Amino acid sequence: MSMRFTAEARRGLVTLAVVAGLALGSAACGGGGGDDDKKANNSASASQSSGSAPSAQEGQSDSPLAEIKGPSGLLLQITSAVRDSGGFVTVNGALKNDGSEVAVIPLELSGNETEIMNNGRSLGGATLVDSKTKKRYYVLRDTEGRPLTTTGFSTLKAGESIDVFLQFPSPPADTTDVSFQLPLFPSAVVKISG
Repeated sequence: MSMRFTAEARRGLVTLAVVAGLALGSAACGGGGGDDDKKANNSASASQSSGSAPSAQEGQSDSPLAEIKGPSGLLLQITSAVRDSGGFVTVNGALKNDGSEVAVIPLELSGNETEIMNNGRSLGGATLVDSKTKKRYYVLRDTEGRPLTTTGFSTLKAGESIDVFLQFPSPPADTTDVSFQLPLFPSAVVKISG
């Protein structure tokens, strides 16, 4: 049974990598008839504002499922937690600097696993806790050890916000409420849909 689960998980990760590659390729191929300096500035500002988050966050509602405040004026708003048929839960939201000064993203948010830390700053330290089955679910990784979460951000200017996502293995289908935990932030209960 574990080999079957592993094969399904690999297929899911390959599908995710292909979809992400296609999305990045189509974004890179777009453009208009302007000078090169404008193109460079537009793409740089687009990548700074979105990080590695997906361009469309499915299942978002107007009011967040949870808001948790962290250090240096950081505010994490969780807008959705969606279970898909491939056995994954994707958590979407926004990380905002509610402070009046530039906030340096703490290294602790990446977690303390060497493999994840070697891939730069991320939200790889996050977990989902299912208190019903007493299990903790860690952020998934691709085949090269990179966490399946937003990466590549180190600071946020005052008032700046970036869209974030995190992908976890799915708890059992009858589990709808889980505790979302991120280092240096308080825990928050979120409801899984789908």
